[in-house]
Amino acid sequence: MDFDIYCDESRPDLLSSKNPTSKFMVIGSLWLKTDNRLAYKDGIHDLRNKHLIGGEFKWQKASPSKLPFYLELVDWFCKQGDNLRFRCIAVEHQKVNLLHYHDNDQELGFYKFYYQLLHHWILDFNEYAVFCDFKSNRRRDRLHVLKQCLELSNLSSSIRNVQAVRSKESVLTQLADVLTGVAAARLNGTLIDGCSKGNIASRLEGRLNKRVGHTWKSEQKFNVFVIDLQGGW
Repeated sequence: MDFDIYCDESRPDLLSSKNPTSKFMVIGSLWLKTDNRLAYKDGIHDLRNKHLIGGEFKWQKASPSKLPFYLELVDWFCKQGDNLRFRCIAVEHQKVNLLHYHDNDQELGFYKFYYQLLHHWILDFNEYAVFCDFKSNRRRDRLHVLKQCLELSNLSSSIRNVQAVRSKESVLTQLADVLTGVAAARLNGTLIDGCSKGNIASRLEGRLNKRVGHTWKSEQKFNVFVIDLQGGW
């Protein structure tokens, strides 16, 4: 079976920041069957048209005037059941030893965590296409190396491609951004009850019947992997 994975990240600068303002860096991913891609894109575009949302929608753009759209977007995501799944990895920046484990290279460390995000949900005998939100890298081969590493560790599956896309051109990447934003804000304790982002998070948690936080590996719909850098899940 063929799958698409759309990815985005929150606070990647934390890995090397000397004045961090948050605890966790989060990389998120939206997983769907390739056959469902067009229907899901159409569904999101219908919501945008209904609420007169022009241009790119993102977690950072959530506001009172756009709140009805974001709430209905969350409802729509949840209604798709396990056919549309979200997984993120949260990394506590204070526990990352760039010098010892990542050659003192923040970019290398970032993509190692990207690998951890993806690898554990890749199953045998499937084919995967990974779409990463575009970011400027010091080394131009980062995505190529990520693809190679995923291929070598998943010999019974196929990694069709790992490529960068600009979020403004992909509503599925934008949805990944919103869900990643919810997870990052909840884990970092930045949500305020009654504000737009707080209401979006509460709506999602109400649909999930639980507060957003670390989950078991077996969680299928909204999986949050707070990585233990000492080992284990």
